[in-house]
Amino acid sequence: MESFFVFIGGIQPRRVTVDPAPRRCPRCGRLTATLQRIDHYLSLFFIPLLRVKRGEDTLVCSRCGEAPAAGSGPEPDATAARFCRFCREPFPADYVYCPRCGRRM
Repeated sequence: MESFFVFIGGIQPRRVTVDPAPRRCPRCGRLTATLQRIDHYLSLFFIPLLRVKRGEDTLVCSRCGEAPAAGSGPEPDATAARFCRFCREPFPADYVYCPRCGRRM
Protein backbone atom coordinates (compact mmCIF):
# COMPACT_ATOMS: atom_id res chain seq x y z
CA MET A 1 0.00 0.00 0.00
CA GLU A 2 1.43 3.32 -1.06
CA SER A 3 0.72 6.58 0.67
CA PHE A 4 1.34 10.17 -0.23
CA PHE A 5 1.37 13.46 1.61
CA VAL A 6 -0.22 16.70 0.40
CA PHE A 7 1.42 19.89 1.63
CA ILE A 8 -0.44 23.17 1.26
CA GLY A 9 1.57 26.17 2.39
CA GLY A 10 3.04 29.45 1.31
CA ILE A 11 3.38 33.13 2.06
CA GLN A 12 0.20 35.19 2.39
CA PRO A 13 -0.42 38.86 3.21
CA ARG A 14 -2.43 39.89 6.24
CA ARG A 15 -3.65 43.39 7.12
CA VAL A 16 -2.91 44.39 10.73
CA THR A 17 -4.43 47.42 12.45
CA VAL A 18 -1.61 49.24 14.24
CA ASP A 19 -3.72 51.99 15.82
CA PRO A 20 -7.55 51.80 15.67
CA ALA A 21 -7.96 55.46 16.71
CA PRO A 22 -9.57 57.46 13.89
CA ARG A 23 -7.27 59.90 12.11
CA ARG A 24 -7.89 62.57 9.54
CA CYS A 25 -7.55 61.33 5.96
CA PRO A 26 -5.10 63.48 3.95
CA ARG A 27 -7.25 63.19 0.81
CA CYS A 28 -10.85 63.69 1.97
CA GLY A 29 -10.25 65.35 5.37
CA ARG A 30 -12.65 63.14 7.34
CA LEU A 31 -11.88 61.25 10.54
CA THR A 32 -12.21 57.86 8.85
CA ALA A 33 -8.57 56.76 8.49
CA THR A 34 -6.80 54.22 10.71
CA LEU A 35 -3.12 53.32 10.87
CA GLN A 36 -2.57 49.86 9.35
CA ARG A 37 0.14 47.76 7.75
CA ILE A 38 0.33 44.61 5.62
CA ASP A 39 2.49 41.82 7.09
CA HIS A 40 3.43 38.64 5.21
CA TYR A 41 3.06 35.33 7.03
CA LEU A 42 4.22 31.80 6.36
CA SER A 43 1.06 29.72 6.37
CA LEU A 44 0.41 26.01 6.57
CA PHE A 45 -2.98 24.78 5.37
CA PHE A 46 -4.17 28.44 5.19
CA ILE A 47 -3.31 29.12 8.86
CA PRO A 48 -0.77 31.95 9.37
CA LEU A 49 2.05 30.64 11.56
CA LEU A 50 5.10 32.89 11.33
CA ARG A 51 5.55 36.51 10.25
CA VAL A 52 8.31 36.66 7.64
CA LYS A 53 8.03 40.32 6.59
CA ARG A 54 6.73 43.35 8.46
CA GLY A 55 5.05 45.98 6.29
CA GLU A 56 5.18 49.77 6.47
CA ASP A 57 2.58 51.71 8.45
CA THR A 58 0.03 53.43 6.18
CA LEU A 59 -3.18 55.35 6.70
CA VAL A 60 -6.20 53.55 5.27
CA CYS A 61 -9.38 55.54 4.83
CA SER A 62 -12.67 53.63 4.88
CA ARG A 63 -14.27 56.32 2.70
CA CYS A 64 -11.79 57.05 -0.11
CA GLY A 65 -9.40 54.09 0.02
CA GLU A 66 -5.75 53.75 0.92
CA ALA A 67 -3.68 56.91 1.32
CA PRO A 68 0.08 56.53 0.84
CA ALA A 69 2.34 57.08 3.83
CA ALA A 70 4.77 59.97 3.86
CA GLY A 71 7.91 59.19 1.90
CA SER A 72 6.49 56.24 -0.04
CA GLY A 73 6.20 56.10 -3.78
CA PRO A 74 7.99 58.36 -6.21
CA GLU A 75 9.79 61.35 -4.76
CA PRO A 76 7.91 64.61 -5.34
CA ASP A 77 9.89 67.45 -6.86
CA ALA A 78 11.31 70.05 -4.46
CA THR A 79 8.76 72.74 -5.38
CA ALA A 80 5.78 70.46 -4.66
CA ALA A 81 7.02 68.95 -1.37
CA ARG A 82 5.95 70.39 1.96
CA PHE A 83 6.92 69.45 5.50
CA CYS A 84 4.54 69.00 8.41
CA ARG A 85 5.21 71.60 11.09
CA PHE A 86 4.27 69.10 13.81
CA CYS A 87 6.02 65.83 12.88
CA ARG A 88 8.49 67.19 10.24
CA GLU A 89 7.57 64.52 7.65
CA PRO A 90 7.51 65.46 3.95
CA PHE A 91 4.26 65.11 2.01
CA PRO A 92 2.86 66.24 -1.38
CA ALA A 93 1.71 69.84 -1.66
CA ASP A 94 -1.86 68.91 -2.72
CA TYR A 95 -2.59 67.27 0.67
CA VAL A 96 -4.50 69.34 3.18
CA TYR A 97 -3.73 67.01 6.12
CA CYS A 98 -0.45 65.34 7.08
CA PRO A 99 -0.57 61.61 6.19
CA ARG A 100 1.61 60.69 9.20
CA CYS A 101 0.09 62.62 12.13
CA GLY A 102 -3.26 63.69 10.59
CA ARG A 103 -3.06 67.36 11.53
CA ARG A 104 -4.29 70.13 9.24
CA MET A 105 -1.62 72.19 7.48
